[in-house]
Amino acid sequence: MMDWTDRHCRAFHRALTRRALLYTEMVTTGAVLHGPRERLLGFSPVEHPVALQLGGSDPADLAASARIGADLGYDEINLNVGCPSDRVQSGRFGACLMREPELVADGMAAMIAGVKVPVTLKCRIGVDDQDPEESLFGLVDLCAQAGVGTVIVHARKAWLAGLSPKENRDIPPLDYDLVYRLKARRPDLTIVINGGIGSLDEAQAHLAKVDGVMLGRAAYHDPGLLGEVDRRLFGEGEDVGAFETVEAYLPYVSEQLSRGTHLAAMTRHMLGLFHGRPGARAWRRILTVGGVKAGAGIEVIEEALAAVRPAAEAA
Repeated sequence: MMDWTDRHCRAFHRALTRRALLYTEMVTTGAVLHGPRERLLGFSPVEHPVALQLGGSDPADLAASARIGADLGYDEINLNVGCPSDRVQSGRFGACLMREPELVADGMAAMIAGVKVPVTLKCRIGVDDQDPEESLFGLVDLCAQAGVGTVIVHARKAWLAGLSPKENRDIPPLDYDLVYRLKARRPDLTIVINGGIGSLDEAQAHLAKVDGVMLGRAAYHDPGLLGEVDRRLFGEGEDVGAFETVEAYLPYVSEQLSRGTHLAAMTRHMLGLFHGRPGARAWRRILTVGGVKAGAGIEVIEEALAAVRPAAEAA
């Protein structure tokens, strides 16, 4: 979810659900240690609970980055060894580390030793010609020995040779049963499933076999489904509607505008809020066109709401 789940996206999603754990974009250890820390790692208190997702392979750098994240107030530190982009391969982090399970376990152990917050792992079921059962189970066993208690599994292989990052999100077949078998073999671990899950109905079905579900593209493109998460998956509260969500997000938008943030940086995450509902096209058009104009402010969102409300009420 690089370039998608930035701090503005997370603040928006938090207006829809109190309980879901939100994740940052993957940030490399080099960026954490040497880059502009506030821009890369800054977040709003409204985002809690929120996890920092790291990319890296050097145990010392991972430990140092984890400590920085914990000191900043992140509720969890996650190591991503599932991202298949060309950039992560050249930097020796992401999915290519599935080939180096001992190094991954060393990195996890170093992070766990350095922080008090939970340290978790996100991985694929394997890469290229690896046998998925051997690669996944072997990696998880080593990381569990290092102290890892939670593993998030994207239930696809990553083909580092021959497929683009975009193709790696869709073409390799999903193997949910393998993740179920992992949970059955390691009932002591919290196993979270990820990959191709497009609805809360599907999420509920998976929760009969595993402990958690991670939603990515579905939650981004149709964020309204997050408004049902607390009731349907956590058994508490009432659904949060689209109009209620916008009202809850507006104070954050106003604060960020006062700090010089461009409106479009925030409204781009809202485009799918009325997905599949009357008025959705007008909502997207007004936010897209108006949000990029110089000096654009809250009035653009209010105009979009005014355009969509009659259609929604008529329906």
